[in-house]
Amino acid sequence: MADKLIIVESPAKANTIKKFLGGNTKVVASMGHIRDLPKSKLGVDIEHDFEPEYINIRGKGDLIKSLKKEAKKAKIVYLATDPDREGEAIAWHLAHILDIPEDSICRVTFNEITKEAVKTSIKNPRKIDKNLTDAQQARRVLDRIVGYKISPILWKKVKTGLSAGRVQSVAVKLIVDRENEIENFKPEEYWNIYANLLEEKSKKSFIAKFYGKDGKKVEIHSKEEVDEILKNINNEEFIVDDVKRSQKKRNPSPPFTTSTMQQEASRKINFTLKKTMSVAQGLYEGVKVEGKGTIGLITYMRTDSTRISEEARKFAKEHIVSKYGENYYENRYFKTKDNSQDAHEAIRPTYIELEPDKIKQSLTNDQYKLYKLIYNRFIASQMAAAVYDTVSASIGVNSYLFKANGQNLKFKGFMTLYVETLDNEEDSENTTIPELEKNQEVVNKKIETKQSFTEPPARYTEASLVKVLEEKGIGRPSTYSPTITTILERRYIEKNQKQLVPTDLGKIVNKLLTENFTDIVNVEFTAKIENEFDEIAEGNVRWKKVIEDFYGPFKVTLEKAEKELEHVEIKDEVSDVPCDKCGRMMVIKYGRYGKFLACPRISWM
Repeated sequence: MADKLIIVESPAKANTIKKFLGGNTKVVASMGHIRDLPKSKLGVDIEHDFEPEYINIRGKGDLIKSLKKEAKKAKIVYLATDPDREGEAIAWHLAHILDIPEDSICRVTFNEITKEAVKTSIKNPRKIDKNLTDAQQARRVLDRIVGYKISPILWKKVKTGLSAGRVQSVAVKLIVDRENEIENFKPEEYWNIYANLLEEKSKKSFIAKFYGKDGKKVEIHSKEEVDEILKNINNEEFIVDDVKRSQKKRNPSPPFTTSTMQQEASRKINFTLKKTMSVAQGLYEGVKVEGKGTIGLITYMRTDSTRISEEARKFAKEHIVSKYGENYYENRYFKTKDNSQDAHEAIRPTYIELEPDKIKQSLTNDQYKLYKLIYNRFIASQMAAAVYDTVSASIGVNSYLFKANGQNLKFKGFMTLYVETLDNEEDSENTTIPELEKNQEVVNKKIETKQSFTEPPARYTEASLVKVLEEKGIGRPSTYSPTITTILERRYIEKNQKQLVPTDLGKIVNKLLTENFTDIVNVEFTAKIENEFDEIAEGNVRWKKVIEDFYGPFKVTLEKAEKELEHVEIKDEVSDVPCDKCGRMMVIKYGRYGKFLACPRISWM
């Protein structure tokens, strides 16, 4: 008989924790959720205060029997599911099934799966946080109502297999709106003028860019304007009007949150959101490291906090000072965004001494890439700023003004280890211009002009979509990856290389939802709902009140849409491949596993 039974979600997590505890402790996995709303019906009693009708998940009967048996044998049962709302909900459902009283001190959480963290957590159990479970229930119930009420209308009016969702539909709208911006974009002509100048003493050349006239910035929009400027500066002296020297600092980025990790993994190592979260899950739950056994290498990977524990700060300082020197260290605190859930830390390595290259042999290639990204980002976040010497020169010719800018990296600081990849990175470490003095003449070697046209906004990538979802308060760390996965699976969007492109189906569904369910695809409304979930988690709002306030107006909208929405026919896309049976050109259909060719005479669901 085990003195303690600890229930976690996954076998990997269970195996790691087992190694930290004594023989009288048994660790088992629930394999995720064990209770949920039924798939076959709404599962929410609208008429009786939106009471959810939970059932045991099909196929988990034997597992539940086993958990009950183990729980009866144990003196103490601890529910050690993940330290977030979803994990709290799983613990709550487990408590219900195992007849553990709601006020029982049975809940343990750990932000990292290390021996110290696990043992400390078990020594300090708490009650299940009902506010967190209520917040999860509110999300689950509201999303179920939206999905199960709107989706049948789409099936009836468009085609079977479609779905709508509170977050997924907003994500599709953002992608469709961006595509419309691109299609409606009218490029505008603009020109740049560059002067290739020579400083005679040093014999060094540098480039100055046209700025304006009479000290004011001027934009050039035609060849005629270019010709006018060139006529007025031809054979005129280029005189240095002003030289400004200064220092510029570049500070490191904070350690990763879920969204910044997903964005940077996409940019730097070409991981999809789904792959990033899968690899991170493995690093968190435990990896067998030579000489260390099975240990969790990173803290919990679903977080929107940039907070770092004081202990982690201490170890980071020791590492930086030892490896790089005292002048490379700076104790930094990062402000967490106002709407963030600050229950646990930023994503960081659990053992600072386990540098990526030291344990590379114990990791898969994907694990190594992501671990190195997380490790270096965290260490860099506690390092000194990079320092640049900068110089800006204003050069006059007639009444016109050219500008030249240079910078020289004086001290690399954190950039010794890590530099964040930006979407539009233009800065280079070093761009030099020669020593210049005020009133000095420089020689005009050559004038070059360049015609350009404004470009439409870029299509979203997974990384940039996550960024905008986070900025607008849509969804939370746990929802970004499944949201994008869902709209890809529904064929509302496609990937063209890294770009997210709406399909015709996505455009049609978005149009229907935008015209008939304005709130559901409204960014501000969706963000407001997310904030209300946060208020429930804080204990400030009753969860059923949030659902009630939502459902009243939603019901009216729903009834109106059912009456007024007309049937929309989606025509099959005709291929250039003939059917070998009937000779007609085959049509392109969408199935579970993507596009396929079908005979036009055959009816497909």
